[in-house]
Amino acid sequence: MSALTSDEKLVRMANQIASFFRSYPDEEAVTGIHNHVIAFWTPKMVASLTACLPAMGERVDPLVVRAMREGRTEAESPVRAATRDPQKLGEGASDAG
Repeated sequence: MSALTSDEKLVRMANQIASFFRSYPDEEAVTGIHNHVIAFWTPKMVASLTACLPAMGERVDPLVVRAMREGRTEAESPVRAATRDPQKLGEGASDAG
């Protein structure tokens, strides 16, 4: 058995997210997938997933394709927002040092 490429790993992870949202109405699922990927994946991972979609064909869940292709409003990562100003105490900020 050959090792998965990084693109195949991203597709597998995105498909797992789609499996979670499968029971939701389609539009809610598509938005949920998009928001999850934007919130918790690095920008490089998001760009790689988006770029590899055409080559992956039917291996990608159609909900993932829609989530990454349709003009969705960009969700903001909760991590980025919490660490924007590390000098301030608050959710996600460090008071160390």
